[in-house]
Amino acid sequence: MATSSSTASTAPPRGALLARVARLDWRLLAAPVLVVLILMMLVVPLPPFLLDVLFTFNITLALIILLVTLYLTRPLDFAAFPTAILLTTLLRLSLNVAAARVILLHGQDGTGAAGQVIESFGQFVVGGNYAVGIIIFAILVVINFVVITKGAGRIAEVSARFTLDAMPGKQMAIDADLNAGLIDQDEARRRRAEIAQEADFFGAMDGASKFVRGDAVAAILILFIDLIGGLVIGVLMHGLSLSQAAQNYTLLSIGDALVAQIPSLVISIAAGVVISNVSTGQDVGLQLVEQLFRHKRVLGIAAGVLGVMGLVPGMPHLSFLFAAAVLGGVLWLRGRREQQAAAQPQPEAPAAASSEPEEVNWSQIEPVDTLSLDVGYRLIALVDRAQGGELLGRIRGVRRKFAQELGFLVAAVHIRDNLELRPGGYRIALKGVEIGSGEVFPDMLMAINPGQVSATLQGQPATDPAFGLPAVWIQPGQRDAALALGYTVVDPSTVIATHLHHLLQTHAADLLGREEVEGLLSHLSERSPKLVEDLVPKLLSADRLRKVLQNLLVEGVPIRDMRTIAEVLAEQAPQISDADELTARVRQALGAFIVQTLSGNQAELAAAVLDGQLEQILLASLRADPAQAAVEPGLAQRLMDRGRELMQRMESQGSSPVLLTAAPLRQFLARLLARSAPRLRVLSYAEVPDRKQVRIVSTLGA
Repeated sequence: MATSSSTASTAPPRGALLARVARLDWRLLAAPVLVVLILMMLVVPLPPFLLDVLFTFNITLALIILLVTLYLTRPLDFAAFPTAILLTTLLRLSLNVAAARVILLHGQDGTGAAGQVIESFGQFVVGGNYAVGIIIFAILVVINFVVITKGAGRIAEVSARFTLDAMPGKQMAIDADLNAGLIDQDEARRRRAEIAQEADFFGAMDGASKFVRGDAVAAILILFIDLIGGLVIGVLMHGLSLSQAAQNYTLLSIGDALVAQIPSLVISIAAGVVISNVSTGQDVGLQLVEQLFRHKRVLGIAAGVLGVMGLVPGMPHLSFLFAAAVLGGVLWLRGRREQQAAAQPQPEAPAAASSEPEEVNWSQIEPVDTLSLDVGYRLIALVDRAQGGELLGRIRGVRRKFAQELGFLVAAVHIRDNLELRPGGYRIALKGVEIGSGEVFPDMLMAINPGQVSATLQGQPATDPAFGLPAVWIQPGQRDAALALGYTVVDPSTVIATHLHHLLQTHAADLLGREEVEGLLSHLSERSPKLVEDLVPKLLSADRLRKVLQNLLVEGVPIRDMRTIAEVLAEQAPQISDADELTARVRQALGAFIVQTLSGNQAELAAAVLDGQLEQILLASLRADPAQAAVEPGLAQRLMDRGRELMQRMESQGSSPVLLTAAPLRQFLARLLARSAPRLRVLSYAEVPDRKQVRIVSTLGA
């Protein structure tokens, strides 16, 4: 008794089992059960009654899919459509196999041997005439295979190709909105996932269209297999006459083919609707009605043409006049509805609300754009894509090139027109402060003199705004002549984009803010999460890291190798707190990269060195007061003048201006010579790798 009682107490009650089954979501079992049933129909004989149920289910499912596609506002709302095409195709083929089995086994019993659905399609739809049935089936196959499926497949192929080609541009647009603060991280992540889902959808639709085409081919083959097999079996095995066997098996085969081909045609139409739908926020029905009957003039002309055709002798008067009357009625109803809408009084705003000024709030304070480009009214065409403007694409390319060269993504450039500027003028501002300006002529080309032209050009003299080279504004017809003389010819969009790129490189340190540093760390954490976790904020604050990175950018050192920078800082930060000293250690680790950017693939590094006596004087001055690093004003001025001369001399010799000095002097000289010789790179001996040969070409003395 005790054992029986224990067993009864541990077993779950029947009510709990029923409740657990009731909580099970049946949708989780829908797809697996459907696939299992499809596979079973391929091998298990089905009675005629069950065939009727499954054929009805197939037609119903196809109709539901078609109606769903007609109410879509965008293709991704039915992301499971490619899978639905595959499953419905398999369902139709398995039903064809099951019906073929019944037809070949029991076709001698008459046209009702395979169920009422097949018999109805064989008798009612084609009037019991198998010749008519074959013709109707052939027409349906041509419509499905040649027209609908082929067109939908072509649209799917082109859509998939264009979607993949547009992915980089869409990703950059999302990054630009994210950097500009228009969206947050969650919205950017959602948009990226939507772009990837869109590409997957159109790629899957490109492949799913092949299922529908293969289904149409299979329907033709199955029809002829059933016909030939039925005739052979009916005549040789069951002793039917040839006419009786042809009557029975042909009608059954035609009914089977039609009952499967009609859902296939419906699915093909649904695929065409999904692929050809342009996302406008409205379903297909609303788009068609609003866009077809939008223009009253179109309705009036169509009604008039139909009315005239209805009055022509010999034409079907009733049909044409009735169609003209319907269109005229629609036109009259639209006019009456518009008159009623215009006659209704519009609500007026209270007078007090318009007289009192709006309350001041924080929303009225617009944030300062990190980067902005103001253009004159004649340059609006360069920005407008509808007018063939290429400036937006060029600026996007500048931001991409800047990110590849320096290692971080710059904020988006906000472009706006400014009537205060000259018609062809433009102004580039960083955080509201102008950093560059110029003037271009949208209908002309700029011919830049690189210094080796064979003759001069007739045109409007100018100066290249990016590098200060002499230039001439010429007409487009002079382009070939200018190129033959050795000029570099660029269009106005390229002039502005090049100027912007030069200014971005010059002010790279000012563009690196906290948000950009967070983006760098986030990007690095995807590859080296432990390194970022140990560095910030355990060993180094984000502000000190930003200061080190800004120091590198000020002297033209890219921060692309963030892993090496982070590893050096993680090693040195516990012992060193000064950002300048940390920068020096990072520069030594990046020495091979810095030297390579200056010497390229050459085996030697051409460089200048300090005069020995001058170096001793500067070292003594730094040892006396390391914090101030002060030198006599006259000596500092002579150093700046000699530095400018050295830069110009080395550039004229075709080599990068490089000055080698002792490590304690490097930072001081780099900051001192930055204004007079901005392209002169000051390196310490410790930054030159041992395997690099150094060739001394000059000496800097004061």
